[in-house]
This record gives sequence, C-alpha cells and structure tokens, in this order.
Amino acid sequence: MLLMMVSVVAACNRNPSPSPQPDLVEPAIPTNVVVAETETPSANVAVEVVPTIQETVQAIPPAEATAEVESQLPDLAGRAINIAVENAYLPFNYIELATGQAGGWDYEVWNEICRRLNCVPHYVETRWDGMIEAVSRGEFDVAADGIVILEERARLVDFSTGYLNIEQRFLARADEDRFATPEELQSNQDLIVGVQTGTVNYTTAEELVGLNRVQSFAGLEQAVQALLADEVDVVIMDEIGGQGYGGPDADKLKLVGPPLSIDQFGFAYPKGSDLIEPVNLALASMQADGFLDKLAEKYFSNQFTLTDNDIGPGAYTQDE
Repeated sequence: MLLMMVSVVAACNRNPSPSPQPDLVEPAIPTNVVVAETETPSANVAVEVVPTIQETVQAIPPAEATAEVESQLPDLAGRAINIAVENAYLPFNYIELATGQAGGWDYEVWNEICRRLNCVPHYVETRWDGMIEAVSRGEFDVAADGIVILEERARLVDFSTGYLNIEQRFLARADEDRFATPEELQSNQDLIVGVQTGTVNYTTAEELVGLNRVQSFAGLEQAVQALLADEVDVVIMDEIGGQGYGGPDADKLKLVGPPLSIDQFGFAYPKGSDLIEPVNLALASMQADGFLDKLAEKYFSNQFTLTDNDIGPGAYTQDE
C-alpha cells in the first residue's frame, strides 16, 4: 500500500462561523486539550497544486540512510506546538467513547513529528468552522484536521506539502437507485444534498445543484443522521469519512458513483511560520523510513474498525 497516496473522498475542510466554546477534553495520547473560539473565514475556491510528500522525498535515500536523514533534522529544543483538532473526524482525530482516549492519524503523526524534531505537541480541541481563520490570527501554531489545500485558504494561511490525496464521493442510503452520477443528481430537482458548512463539499454541492437544493449542517455527523432520517437524499463527503459510518448503520449507507474530484490534505500554519520547513523535513523522513506507510495501513484500510458510533462529538459537544 503506497502510503498516503491512498485515495479517499473529497475534502474535509469547512468554513467558519462563530462557535460556542465546547467542553474541555483530556486526550490520552498527547498532552493538554483546550478549547478556542473561532469565527468565520472566507469562502473556498480552486485547488492549489503543491508537492506531495512523495515528490519531496524523491531525493532521500532508502532505509540504509534513514538514521542519517533523521539526525539532520532541525532541533526545536522542546518547543511547545499548539495543534488544532476537532476530535470528531475519523480516522484523523477523535475521542474513543470506550476508553476516553484521544487517537487518530493526526495524533500519531504529530507525536512522531515532535519526537523527531524535539518539540512538545499540545492538542487544542476546536470546531472546524473558524479553525482556519483562527490559525491565520496566530491562535494555533498549526491545524491538523484533514484540511484541503485551496487557493482561497492559502491567502489566509500557509500549507505544508500535501500528505494525502482525497476524493469527493456521494454517500447515500443503501436503497438509493435514483442517481449514480453527478449529472443524474443534478437533473432530479427533487433531490436535496446535505453537506457540512464551510467544507469543500459545500462548494461542490452549491456548484452542482444550486443553493436552494443544499442543506448545511455544523458537523458531518449531523449531515449523515439527516440522510438516515430521510431529510436529505445524499451527502457529499470525503471517502475516508464515509467509511467511518458503520456500526448499526453499516447496512443503511453506501458510497455512490465515481469520485467527484481529487484534492490534497495539508497542515495549515499562520503565514510565514517557521515550523513549515522543519515539519516538511520530518514528514519526508517519515515517508522515507516507512512510518507513514504503516500509518496508512493502520488507518486507511480495513484494519481500522472504529465508526462514528464509537467516538464522542468532540468539539461539537454542546450541539449534542
């Protein structure tokens, strides 16, 4: 399995509106979790093409040089890094109900980044809406939340190299037979599309069917529950997120049709952040020595069995 170039569905990142302060959650994997208020950023537009991790590491020699590569990484001298996560986005960040433990790809990657760079990760639980704007104001050192790299966002924040290709998909009820392509969805005026507010998926839905046929929700879980309740006919989301809705509802949902687009996830930083280059180098070393490949197998394959029913609402506790 070629590490992070696994295909997944379309973009997770969302637009901001003022949000209430959620309950504090104490993650077990890293250090403290606090909560930050956020406000609304600009709308999303076209994709900005950036190098992938794979392209970045082409010149890095294979395993025999791994130790040397890691030894040449910058030393951040124990610096604390405030990392924004929403703790409600499988498989990237979440709080497992059974244990109360924080987990996910973002946690494991940032724990390892800080091990290699000698920094201390502090995970800050905050809602998606407003996260990018908050990063642009310097409230966080970085946001790690499945953020699609977009030109409009790049006006507010700087991005890492792209670490994962993602695909947008339709999530529908298992008995859906009225459409299988974007064209069929577009032509059926009775069909309503559910999306999370401020995401790339929201922009896609608006362009595809028009605002009068789009129903938006604060969180992805709310959109999926509306789909199950027959309040909307389809949800546009990324494929990784779609795979997370199983458990008791596994037989009630399915991914429909071909991918709608392919984009890239990246970490978002305040403009001019001095963390960008060191973290890119750490990611490159993690790609070179196979660490990211192991995480891809753990989180983006059938080895990952947690579903939305197994995690808490994270930054959306007050919505619950």
